Amino acid sequence: MNQQFYPLLPIIIPPLAGFAFLFIFSHNLKGKIYAAYGACAAVFLSFVFSLPAFYKIASAPEISLKQDVFPWFNILGSQINFSLTMDSLSAVMVLIVSGVSFLIHIYSLGYMGHDKEFVRFFSYLNLFVFFMLILVLASNPIVMFVGWEGVGLCSYLLIGFWYENLDNSRAGKKAFITNRVGDAFFIIGLILLISALSSFEGFSLDFSWLKENLVSSLSQIPGGTYILALSAIFMFLGATGKSAQFPLYIWLPDAMAGPTPVSALIHAATMVTAGVYMVSRMFFLYQAAPISLEIIIYTASLTSVLAAIIACLQNDIKKILAYSTISQLGYMFLGIGAGVYQGAFFHLATHAFFKALLFLAAGSVIHSLGGVQDIFKMGGLKDKIKYTFLLTAAGWLAISGIPPLSGFYSKDFIIETVWLSGHKTIWFLSVLTAGLTAYYMTRMFKIVFISKPKSENHPHESPYSMLWPMAILAVLSVFSGLFAKDFFAFLGLHETHFEIPFAAAKAPLLSALIGIAAGFYFTKENISAYFEALLPSVKKIVSNKFYLDEIYDFLIVRPLAFASDKFVFSIIDRTIIDKTAVEGSAAFFYKLGYYFRNIQNGNLSFYALILVLTAAFTLLYAAGTVL
Repeated sequence: MNQQFYPLLPIIIPPLAGFAFLFIFSHNLKGKIYAAYGACAAVFLSFVFSLPAFYKIASAPEISLKQDVFPWFNILGSQINFSLTMDSLSAVMVLIVSGVSFLIHIYSLGYMGHDKEFVRFFSYLNLFVFFMLILVLASNPIVMFVGWEGVGLCSYLLIGFWYENLDNSRAGKKAFITNRVGDAFFIIGLILLISALSSFEGFSLDFSWLKENLVSSLSQIPGGTYILALSAIFMFLGATGKSAQFPLYIWLPDAMAGPTPVSALIHAATMVTAGVYMVSRMFFLYQAAPISLEIIIYTASLTSVLAAIIACLQNDIKKILAYSTISQLGYMFLGIGAGVYQGAFFHLATHAFFKALLFLAAGSVIHSLGGVQDIFKMGGLKDKIKYTFLLTAAGWLAISGIPPLSGFYSKDFIIETVWLSGHKTIWFLSVLTAGLTAYYMTRMFKIVFISKPKSENHPHESPYSMLWPMAILAVLSVFSGLFAKDFFAFLGLHETHFEIPFAAAKAPLLSALIGIAAGFYFTKENISAYFEALLPSVKKIVSNKFYLDEIYDFLIVRPLAFASDKFVFSIIDRTIIDKTAVEGSAAFFYKLGYYFRNIQNGNLSFYALILVLTAAFTLLYAAGTVL
């Protein structure tokens, strides 16, 4: 691919400048609303500056744009530059990240308007966008890892934003620690690649060089194919942290402790898409290691169906959407595992629109009810917050996969590729998941908006600063699927229609329609009460998320806590370090000083005796050496 110089730095600088200004002067800013406008303008500038680069690539898809910002360091003979690159893949991501993030910033003006830490919130949002743009535009995996860690830090800051509540702080720590586990795997995979490539003079870590030379280079050394496979697997394990796949998805539902705009930002346009983007960016590595694609497709299938089942019995409106995100990310990885990452990327784009819409709509509902998040304390809202109702309906139908909305095109495309890959069992589970998705989203939609009110409430419609970003996202959710062929052509996939049996092609839509019908039927009070009484054990297990958090707590957290307390703290820290090394050395010199103190008693005759004895011993020693 032909590389051309292009100034990409202006795309990432505005959010960084916005963060620095707001963070440094947050306590001295009197016009806080103007500071927030500045934060919104910073992200909008990133979007504006990315448009000319996007059009340049769209007009010549065979080129990529690159800017070497500064030389960074040398590793095993390879010069690592802090460089930015934009090609068709990153161009799409930059527009999604900056565009959707801008809408979420605008929405936050209304949602967070009365928060005392209003300015700090917007500074963190700007920093989040800055690191995500670095991740997306990175020209090599080292620079990508800077953005990778940066979004992890920002997720911790934003999930635990209301840190006065200990549950929020714990949720932030859980997200941070869980992602550190995934990041450790990412580093291991990267080290394996770099170590193997270090035997080749003039190797580079730029994605363009790796795409052209990685497989041919490693095929020349003993065990090169195994190194490729291990590196791919470890880096995918890193992606299971960021993109919330089994077994590291457990942080994402707890991330709902943060403000709702944060949930929309994390779930739609930034952090959770990082793993999907990384695997797509390095798809050449996974193509060279087919076993890694098998691991991806089976992991994604398990994740998507498990999260969909759990979502079916959740009561918290945001946690329903959180488990939905986990399930939809599973669909994206299904597309990658089936060998067509462009399909995964198309679903990433459409999902960014309708999931951001659904989270912002949930925030609008919560805002209208004064903070209520339990769907069974809602009901009857369709006539009270009409705009939110209509906008939510667009997101509900899109994620359910109803034509001609966007989710129908992107989700069905992935399911078709799974069929063609020959994984018929996984195809069946993906069709089942489509039905479950339609079911739990219909359940949520009906209980919140259509069913009878469960409590006395006086909802009010959200301000226009919250509604018009939702309206833009609704339009994108409805119509973006119509541009599927153009999208695939832009990413280099020109054959977008697959010949599969009629029944297999229509199965996802049929499953979705059955799911919607079931969602309306099983939410009738007498029907739901009947099945709860009939299957209490099933309800308890699913409501408690299959006790996965408890299993992790029993198998990992408690043993680590016990080992930390009884061995690391009690033996190493308190006994060896404190009592022996620190307190022991202090006690030794204290005792030594105590005995020497008795010598200094002020008795002149005693001092004279010591002087005489010292002189005698010196003479005896001198005589012994002479003789």
